[in-house]
Amino acid sequence: MKQHWLVRPGTIRLLWVIFLFVLALTILASLTTEVHGWFRIDGSFAFYAWYGFLTCICMVIVAKLLGRLLQRKENYYDRD
Repeated sequence: MKQHWLVRPGTIRLLWVIFLFVLALTILASLTTEVHGWFRIDGSFAFYAWYGFLTCICMVIVAKLLGRLLQRKENYYDRD
């Protein structure tokens, strides 16, 4: 059976390279632009890069916890 293109090792490696490239571009853009933030923290160096990364981590953790909370037994629908 042929693997889906998203689970192939070559595709996963390519997606990581693209992700790191976009992250590097975001950080380089913060070096070349003048940031006028509303608060002190959003004017810091590479704020949007690390804020997005931390937000992504939090979303994954919340999704894992929600999955454990809503998970049912394997035979949940097979009951008589």
